[in-house]
Amino acid sequence: MKTVLIGLITAGAIAAVPVDIAHAEIDLKKPDSLAQKAPDTFKVNMETSKGSFVIEVTRSWAPRGADRFYSLVKAGYFTDVRFFRVISRFMAQFGIHGDPAVARAWRTAQIADDPVIKSNGRGYVTFATAGPNTRTTQLFINFRNNANLDSMGFAPIGKVMGNGMDVVDKLFHRYGEGAPRGAGPDQGRIQSEGNTYLKKDFKFLDYIKSATIVK
Repeated sequence: MKTVLIGLITAGAIAAVPVDIAHAEIDLKKPDSLAQKAPDTFKVNMETSKGSFVIEVTRSWAPRGADRFYSLVKAGYFTDVRFFRVISRFMAQFGIHGDPAVARAWRTAQIADDPVIKSNGRGYVTFATAGPNTRTTQLFINFRNNANLDSMGFAPIGKVMGNGMDVVDKLFHRYGEGAPRGAGPDQGRIQSEGNTYLKKDFKFLDYIKSATIVK
């Protein structure tokens, strides 16, 4: 079970230097320049190919994860990013950038783990991990109660609000598990070929049109 959310993430870390992204030139290929401290709570509107939903993030649940998600959203990272691994009755995973150069820059931009404060219940949003202290940009939304993930160190950062899971439930899932264990996309090829690969071979994948901070 421990391998179900493992991504192809290279070991190593990049030091984060807090900056005000609103007053700096944004370069998605420079993760160390895009680190910001998140507010205590914030909401993110996810406009997707299946409709929109809102994620409410509570920083105290997982401060490092919340800060990373906030920084990614503020920088516009999630524009045209696919839900590349959607497994029915389990979870929907996203967060590999469609531009291989950007994806490559973030593969080693790891953050330290947060303690697990909240359980991985239905609708909770959590960073994927390849082991201790390896979170980068990949997250997943739980379709069901996946409390078994709690003891593995998967710390939720927030939750889909209201009826938003009605949209998440509609995400295309027929590709299932990723290659080589299933018929879905190969994460290595997503990293190296980006959306060109996904649009050609997995054209039915749903995707994020935009992710923005809302009040």
